[in-house]
Amino acid sequence: MIKRSRQREAIRQCLTGRYDHPTAETVYMSIKDEFPNISLGTVYRNLSLLSDLGEIQKITISGGPDRFDGNPAPHYHFSCRECGCVMDLDMPSQEQLNQIAAEQFDGTIENHSILFSGLCPDCKKKNTH
Repeated sequence: MIKRSRQREAIRQCLTGRYDHPTAETVYMSIKDEFPNISLGTVYRNLSLLSDLGEIQKITISGGPDRFDGNPAPHYHFSCRECGCVMDLDMPSQEQLNQIAAEQFDGTIENHSILFSGLCPDCKKKNTH
């Protein structure tokens, strides 16, 4: 069992209800007033632990910093190649992908993660004008 930590709880709470999928640095900036002695390394370690425990999601972005999502339920994300925003995609989780992948794989498929990329609605509008 993992010992409870006020700092870890504050980090988790910081992510709850946010939909901007912040970086570790953004989380750090959000809680450093409440915990002035907290280090960025502590934030990184706690985000990694919370992700490993399945309490949050870590979203790995190619060419950018990892982003974090307080919603641990299976869902998909979109990353804009222009402005860098990360957002949830409103679509049902495709659980059958696990079964399809398992049919082609001798190991055990437990879950999957999909990150879509392209232009967000705002950047798409800017590029069409």
